[in-house]
Amino acid sequence: MALALDDFGTGYSSLSYLKRFPIDTLKIDQSFVRDITTDADDASIVSAVISMGKSLRMQVVAEGVETQEQLAFLREQSCLYGQGYYFSQPLVAEEITQLLGRSVVGTAAA
Repeated sequence: MALALDDFGTGYSSLSYLKRFPIDTLKIDQSFVRDITTDADDASIVSAVISMGKSLRMQVVAEGVETQEQLAFLREQSCLYGQGYYFSQPLVAEEITQLLGRSVVGTAAA
C-alpha cells in the first residue's frame, strides 16, 4: 500500500507527518507551483520540498502544472511527476482510459 500526503505545505499538512506516517509521495500544493516562474519565494519553497522529498526517498508530485515554463522549472529541479491542465483537463474514467490507451499505442508504435 502506498500513502501520499496531498496539498503539502498547506492546511493541516505538517513536517511531523513525514516521520509519523509511512508516506511514499509528497504532492506539492498548486498554490506554490502557480508562480514558480515569477515568484522567487515560491520557487525556493518548491525546490526545498522537492529536495526534502528526494532525501527522504519519496516520490514528489507537483500539482497545478499549467505551463511549459512551470514544467521546465520542475524538470530542472528533478521533479519527475506533475499533474495539471498542462497535461490534460479533468477527465471521466472512460476518457482517461482512451487517453492512456492512445499513449501506450503511440509509444509502442514509435
